[in-house]
Amino acid sequence: MLGVGIDVVDLKRFREVLSRRPKMTEKLFSPRELADMAPRFDPVPGLAARFCAKEAFLKAVGMGLFACDLKDIEVAKSFSGAPELCLYNKALLLANEIGAARLDLSVSHSDLVATAIVIIS
Repeated sequence: MLGVGIDVVDLKRFREVLSRRPKMTEKLFSPRELADMAPRFDPVPGLAARFCAKEAFLKAVGMGLFACDLKDIEVAKSFSGAPELCLYNKALLLANEIGAARLDLSVSHSDLVATAIVIIS
């Protein structure tokens, strides 16, 4: 294992931030992530889980929250439906710098919180 990162977000607080700053979603999430969440009745829990995944990845590589453009860390669905990280630009460079060969991601949310864990090996 080369790195592990975990993050938890309070959904009420995340929802409040997004309602005060609606353009923030365009800064935090890729067009594909936003499109994936658009059909949901309430996209906030899914967006919060994706935000957690981005922060967990950055913790796993030993960097701070804005070490790269957060849209360069994208959460997508694999063929099996499991979440996976797709890295671009500086996020990909950060992973390569520590010799990442594999990224494992798990995300979850309840009515109160969203969480994610990233394991890099």
